[in-house]
Amino acid sequence: MPELPEVEVVRAGLAPAVTGARIAGVEVLDARSLRRHEAVSGDFEALLAGERIDAAVRRGKFLWMPLAGGAALVGHLGMSGQLLLRTPDHPGDDRHARIRLHLEHPEHGELRVDFVDQRIFGSMAVDRMVPTADGEVAGFSAGVTGPWARSIPSQVAHIARDPLDPAFDDDAFAAALSRRASGVKRVLLDQGLVSGIGNIYADEALWAVRMHGEQPASSMSRRRIRDLLQAVRDVLQKALAEGGTSFDAQYVNVNGASGYFAHSLNAYGRAGRPCQRCGTPIVRESFMNRSSHRCPRCQRLRMPRPVPSA
Repeated sequence: MPELPEVEVVRAGLAPAVTGARIAGVEVLDARSLRRHEAVSGDFEALLAGERIDAAVRRGKFLWMPLAGGAALVGHLGMSGQLLLRTPDHPGDDRHARIRLHLEHPEHGELRVDFVDQRIFGSMAVDRMVPTADGEVAGFSAGVTGPWARSIPSQVAHIARDPLDPAFDDDAFAAALSRRASGVKRVLLDQGLVSGIGNIYADEALWAVRMHGEQPASSMSRRRIRDLLQAVRDVLQKALAEGGTSFDAQYVNVNGASGYFAHSLNAYGRAGRPCQRCGTPIVRESFMNRSSHRCPRCQRLRMPRPVPSA
């Protein structure tokens, strides 16, 4: 599933093309991709036709485009969703195209955005905006701002801020971890506590700090939490610089190009290969219907010492 770097690469690619553009027309090719659009809010195509897009914004793995009318167009990429920029005369021969947006941009002229989704786990929806709970800017928009900046789509409001967000509260995160008895990897994947981190980057950050994914979060010292947060930020920033992680043709930017961070992975997907730190073969373990990858020598489970009874 796309994680923060992959979604940010898509946002950054869309932003110049959609910011300030008018939606001239909408084609819904597969209504299954409107599963998160609430019909009571109105017809999807009618709500978008003639609207102006003010920006492209991201929080964690979630992407939305604020509209001049006050609502937002939310894009859930799911496992295989793509938002691809096209010229208006593109043949549109992709059999997995689900929704098409025809745009008129004041500088770039006519453009098209195709929502392509092979597995149909993603969707698009027009959603109402609500104020952010903390009153801070809702998400990352690369400096583009407006009256919508401190509002967030209602479908995204429950998603926590990500570690690259300037408004992310390190102290609150550390305090939350001290109350969690579950393994630290499970906590990192909890989008209600911290967003944008998925399976790949959790494994990479844990490898970087030599930590077992089942280490109880409540057993971690403030220093270890601080080190882990820094590792998460370093991993996400490096992945961003390399365009995200691509293992197949579904993880691409708006122009269909793949990211290269897969070539820089130290743990994820390296089962049986030597740890690049100590040489011990990386192991693959079952985790929440997925897989975890770690070095059994560098990343040992360290249980807290029992407190002696009085």
